[in-house]
Amino acid sequence: MSLTREIFFVAICAVSHLMTQAALGLALAPLDIIAKDFGTKNPGEASWFIAGYSLTVGTFIMISGRLGDILGHKRVFAFGYAWFGVWSCFAGFSAYPKHQIFFDVCRALQGIGPALLMPNALALFGRAYSPGIRKNIVFSFFGAAAPAGFVVGATSGSFFGQVTWWPWAFWSFGITCFALGVLSMFIIPDALQNRPAKSPGFDWSGSIVGVCGLVLVNIAFNNAPLYGWGKPHVYFILIIGLLCLGAFGWVEKRAVNPLLPMHALNSTVGFVLACVGVGWGAFGVWVFYSWRFLALVRHVTPLSASAMYAPCMISGLIASGMTGFLMTHTPVSFVMMTSMVAFCVGIVIAGTQPAQQTYWAQMFVSIIVMPFGMDMSFPAASIILSNHMPREHQGLAMSLVNTVVNYSISLSLGIAGTVEVYGNKDAANVEHGIRLAYYTAMGLSGLGVLLGAAFFAKSLLKEGWKVMDH
Repeated sequence: MSLTREIFFVAICAVSHLMTQAALGLALAPLDIIAKDFGTKNPGEASWFIAGYSLTVGTFIMISGRLGDILGHKRVFAFGYAWFGVWSCFAGFSAYPKHQIFFDVCRALQGIGPALLMPNALALFGRAYSPGIRKNIVFSFFGAAAPAGFVVGATSGSFFGQVTWWPWAFWSFGITCFALGVLSMFIIPDALQNRPAKSPGFDWSGSIVGVCGLVLVNIAFNNAPLYGWGKPHVYFILIIGLLCLGAFGWVEKRAVNPLLPMHALNSTVGFVLACVGVGWGAFGVWVFYSWRFLALVRHVTPLSASAMYAPCMISGLIASGMTGFLMTHTPVSFVMMTSMVAFCVGIVIAGTQPAQQTYWAQMFVSIIVMPFGMDMSFPAASIILSNHMPREHQGLAMSLVNTVVNYSISLSLGIAGTVEVYGNKDAANVEHGIRLAYYTAMGLSGLGVLLGAAFFAKSLLKEGWKVMDH
């Protein structure tokens, strides 16, 4: 393809990552405004505005990657934008019946849109580029879109929620999704639209039990802060979910066209996905509770908080450029370890800040550091799995990374919420509850550093200082 078309192709695919994170900020920034409109007073119920979205993004990504392998990645990608747009608009319309559960359902269905977009965008990159520096650069651009997307979404949600009416944030977002879907049909080359000559079959049984298992486990963890683990229905849901996941493993070992081929899972894939899971899980806690800290402890308005997060767009670009350089001059395992350190440092800085302090002392530094964790871990993990899997399984490779990233965000919010509720005996002491959630994130990110260091040491002993080809 020509250079001009290649630029537009990379942009339309990278924007899907921007829109995915924008939808997160879209609901988080005006969260208190939306909760007040619905009459929601329990913070655990309000957290479902975020957790429900991340849950379906993480759960349905695995299926959408395989659908892309079967139906063609361009078709599924364009349909993903259309789905994203429809349910974004419905989320806005939920303001009329004023039912929080209806909004939660719309948010969950909205999450299926980016689940269709993300792995197929990355699979299009995997099909369009051979391993090398050009592929590293486009994957880095894709990663850099995440911080910018969150800020764009938070700013939009803050503006409409604070100045006009919050549903307009979702309606305008939906219109943008429709426009991007139409553009993608014209911009993405037809050569990438063709389905594989030998399309793999779809594993219906594995998909059903796998999705049920992931959804039920996540619901159990996110309902625990609301009802407590002592309630029978909470741990009953967890047990059923774990049984479904066990059944998923049994089915996949015997499936002709498994959703998750067991031969694709080795120690390298395990280390990478474990690092991504705890790192991005810690990030999910950080982004939710840092916003709550600014809103409830420092009493910052949504628009002001959005402005405070704006520097992460610049640091995200710097991190993206640094990632592209490091991946061609250092082992990718070193990049992964460095990203885990960035997650940990950023969370420790935020979690130790006093209640009343200038923004520039610690919160600013934390916001600058966190994109380095995001923009290093995501491209590194994507490239490792993309290069380790055949061309016909590029959708599966990207699905694994995206599933772990988004599912871990939702699951970690449930874990942090449980720690907050059980550890904070005085519900009026909001700051103490937020501190406990921060400590949870510190533990997760610290585990990420240990896993990253172990992965780097393992790779160094096995391969030496191996650098990817330019």
